[in-house]
Amino acid sequence: MENFVVSARKYRPATFDTVVGQESITSTLKNAIRNNTLAQAFLFCGPRGVGKTTCARIMAKTINCLHPTETLEACNECESCKAFNNNASFNIYELDAASNNSVEDIRSLVEQVRIPPQIGQYKVYIIDEVHMLSSAAFNAFLKTLEEPPAYAKFILATTEKHKIIPTILSRCQIFDFKRITVEDIAKHLAFVASSEGITAEPEALNIIAQKADGALRDALSIFDQMVSFSGKNITYKDVIENLNVLDYDYYFKIVDDILQGNTTDILLLLNDIISKGFEPQHFIGGLGNHLRSLLVSKDVATVQLLEISEQLRQRYIQQAAVCQMPFLLRALDINNQCDINYRSANNKRLHLEIALLKMCSLCSQALNMPEPTNNAKPAMNPSQPQARPAAQPQAQPSVQPQPVQQPIQQRQYTQQPTATQQPVQQAQPAPQPTATPQPTAAPQTQNQQPTPTATRPRGVRSSISILGAMEHAAQKEEGPEETWDNPFTQAQLETVWVDFVEKHRNVSPSFAASIGKYKPTLGANFEIHFPVDNLLFERETESMAALKTHLKNTLHNNQYKLIPEVQEKPAEIDAYTDKDKFEKMAQANPMLRMMQAELKLEGDL
Repeated sequence: MENFVVSARKYRPATFDTVVGQESITSTLKNAIRNNTLAQAFLFCGPRGVGKTTCARIMAKTINCLHPTETLEACNECESCKAFNNNASFNIYELDAASNNSVEDIRSLVEQVRIPPQIGQYKVYIIDEVHMLSSAAFNAFLKTLEEPPAYAKFILATTEKHKIIPTILSRCQIFDFKRITVEDIAKHLAFVASSEGITAEPEALNIIAQKADGALRDALSIFDQMVSFSGKNITYKDVIENLNVLDYDYYFKIVDDILQGNTTDILLLLNDIISKGFEPQHFIGGLGNHLRSLLVSKDVATVQLLEISEQLRQRYIQQAAVCQMPFLLRALDINNQCDINYRSANNKRLHLEIALLKMCSLCSQALNMPEPTNNAKPAMNPSQPQARPAAQPQAQPSVQPQPVQQPIQQRQYTQQPTATQQPVQQAQPAPQPTATPQPTAAPQTQNQQPTPTATRPRGVRSSISILGAMEHAAQKEEGPEETWDNPFTQAQLETVWVDFVEKHRNVSPSFAASIGKYKPTLGANFEIHFPVDNLLFERETESMAALKTHLKNTLHNNQYKLIPEVQEKPAEIDAYTDKDKFEKMAQANPMLRMMQAELKLEGDL
């Protein structure tokens, strides 16, 4: 029975041209060989399975080849190449620093460097996982690495560059290997499959490439695993079943149900996913990637960021065309918060279901909303509110439950008065606030249809409506305010002041302590002077606003002025001598001086 060789070894690149995904590094090394500008030491660093040791072996083989090709590749015919292919080359040494990391191992290597090569031009030392060397071993290696013989070349490989001391890094040419893209891995897997006579669906190879996470060796190992499972025909269904990968169709169906507001199917589909053994947090991460893919599919320029097959890319573009940008941003935020708080949630499944229902609420009415038009802000007709003044009280109950939109609020506010609206506002300031609970929405029912915010998801519309209502209320509050100048006494001021401090201790203890430390003083023209240690309390704007409101409502006076006065602290002695301490105690207890005289003690106690 023939021994089986895994694909990672059988199809390991033997030339620079066959290295996958590292074209910039291989071209640099070939140019260095061509121009005879090879450094004495190289450092290949990067994640696992990206070709560091492979490139080191190819370089060692190429620079010792007696008859290199025109493209600077090894000929595989000379004595040096044959010895390398048979693992019998005396010019190339591979050292595993994970198991040979002591000073004695490095000293033995330094002794070998003194012997010139027998065949070929260079002696190449490949030290893998070089970050595992001890500090003493690194120090023993410094001199040889900096000034080796002309025929000695060192190639160091590591996955953890940050663990190598700076004195080693400064003596090497550093090459950073990148993760291999999903597209490059899928192409290489297709080449291996065709070489082995195996039929594989492109979607299946793409899933294997994504599962490998940029490591070609891992991808080839998964490929061998799938060959053992499926035989000579690798299908997409077999891959997601064997690798426990959640199918794309689940995410497309979830988003479709969210857009349609179909909460029943969402909960049933989530139950189906969990019953098949998938971890809910794994589903959360996959849904976040799916929403991110929809987001980048909204633009032709960013759709190229998706490392997927062309057929799947078209599905993303089609679903992204249905999704609105505000929905995707809010859904991504909800998904991210769900992922962050998932581990701390007691009922994890309920936590995930609530997140999905929140996404569903964003777009439950998005598909039924009209598109925005250019005449979103219709011109106001001043005669309209005058023609229908009596219709306002009857239309109020039918309009009140509807969400209030900002453009409508602004029209109601400006149209509620008559044509002489500004004189009326100045002459009748008191009835103004009474009009707020009765919006004149009935006369504007014809102008509500072209509202520009109609296409926004429900969550965004409601937030904008609330902000509009708050701004409208603030505008009304900014109108002429009634003057309250009710006089009050010092006793009344102190009573009201203490009452506020006691009530505000639970809200802001620091603010209450600052203003409650001293008593306020009533001055002329309702000036309230209150001592404070410093002005840090003014940073608490909400507490200051609460204090002003409390004084205005309880004293029935809005003409007062708060004037803080910073207290000057007496100068304190930085350090007391023994004599100072004694004088201090003697002032408090004169008997100490009598005791000092009777006992004949020194005066500088």
